[in-house]
Amino acid sequence: MAAAPVWSVDPRTGKQREQVAVEASAQEVDQAVRSALAAKDALADRAVRAAFLRSAAELLDGAKDHLVEAADAETALGPVRLTGELARTCFQLRAFADVVDEGGFLGVVIDHPDSSATPPIPDLRRYKIPLGVVAVYSASNFPFAFSVPGGDTASALAAGCPVVVKAHPDHPATSELVAATLRRAAARHDIPEGVIGLVHGFDAGVELVRHPLVSGAGFTGSIRGGRALFDAAAARPVPIPFHGELGSLNPVVVTEAAALERAEEIGTGLAGSMTLGVGQFCVKPGLVFAPSGAGGDRFVKSLTEAVSDTEAGVLLDHRMRDNFVAGVRERGELPDVDAPVTPGAGGEHTVSAGFLTVPAARLAASGEHDLLLEECFGPVTVVARYENEAEITSVLTRLPGNLTATVQLSAEEAAGEGGGAALVAELTPLAGRVLVNGWPTGVAVAPAQHHGGPYPATTSTSTSVGGTAIERWLRPVAYQNTPEALLPAELRDDNPLGLPRRYEGRLQH
Repeated sequence: MAAAPVWSVDPRTGKQREQVAVEASAQEVDQAVRSALAAKDALADRAVRAAFLRSAAELLDGAKDHLVEAADAETALGPVRLTGELARTCFQLRAFADVVDEGGFLGVVIDHPDSSATPPIPDLRRYKIPLGVVAVYSASNFPFAFSVPGGDTASALAAGCPVVVKAHPDHPATSELVAATLRRAAARHDIPEGVIGLVHGFDAGVELVRHPLVSGAGFTGSIRGGRALFDAAAARPVPIPFHGELGSLNPVVVTEAAALERAEEIGTGLAGSMTLGVGQFCVKPGLVFAPSGAGGDRFVKSLTEAVSDTEAGVLLDHRMRDNFVAGVRERGELPDVDAPVTPGAGGEHTVSAGFLTVPAARLAASGEHDLLLEECFGPVTVVARYENEAEITSVLTRLPGNLTATVQLSAEEAAGEGGGAALVAELTPLAGRVLVNGWPTGVAVAPAQHHGGPYPATTSTSTSVGGTAIERWLRPVAYQNTPEALLPAELRDDNPLGLPRRYEGRLQH
């Protein structure tokens, strides 16, 4: 049987544009993994790794116009958005190069023998080493930042792990172009091109996570697809770490005092956040608690006006469009659900933004309204009108894990008066990032960033954004009573590599 072709598709028309590749066979997946493994030793030198990452950023930036044009043709995300995303991606590659240069990610700890301790302490030296080949599963909504050159790939390479990427079917041509660019960057530093593998096809993705030479996996996508791969990773004869970002509702709580103080500002801000990128962000606020009184009414009025002014947009593919249209229709038909601005089909290939309102009491107990507590991908949010704080708590206790949770407070509450601190504490167990008087869309690439959360937001406690994302692809190893001549350079007393470390219980920089 001939391999299925992989087509580039225009989401604005739904028509095939060009054949990009063919779906990879099991043999081709095996070859990609083995080629990646063969490139592992070329990443052993930290200086080479850092230089490779910087070259990758330089070449991607140099090919910006061509890459943005290709990505826009496949995603309809627009040149402005995509140019910014590519700049973020290049910044992230350079940031990981800095992490590699600094060396703290190795976690070097050296303890000399202490016979007076109970029990006695031998000579122990600990640091972290790369896992091996990492499988990366691209996201649909970020053809650069969470795809072939994205955070999973950048952090894995920074850790010293070669990667094999399963391309997303929504942007196969862009994936090929980016992979070729990264390989050119590798060649600059005598790193084999196999350090960046790329395969297409659903079956190839399954083969990849099951391959015995793959040592870890990173995924960004749906709960259904991510959970299937997560289960496959756990069911292997030798299970592997699977760091998946699966789904998030990203709740927002607007206090009564905040609504009375700045309802119009909050309504406008929410409209901008929930419709950004046609609502196709993983941190889109999908559930908003608003008071039932006058402040809440003003908030809903402001939100109505702002969302009504939002133009219809194109989703990433027609399957997503169909799911969005069906999903908002099903939600809108539930009892006591109103649509001040009706979301749905905006045209043959577009969707219109909107939002639904429902009494918060309807969400406090299990029932048909549970559908409103599930993520709906696209430009829609649910506003739950609450009568008292107890209703907020009742619904929050029913929510699954999230990437973010946001609270909109009054100036007095933000200063520590009233229940602001208690509300922040109540939201903290639900999410990996808690925001006060802001909006979750926009994930800064910074050392302190955490982009993850309790399941199903992610399948691990790690982050996929920020310098600590590198930790996903490392494992610790300790050497005991090992002669100096046999130790890795990172663990020798004289510290020839100049690494930050904990030496005899003291931090050294």
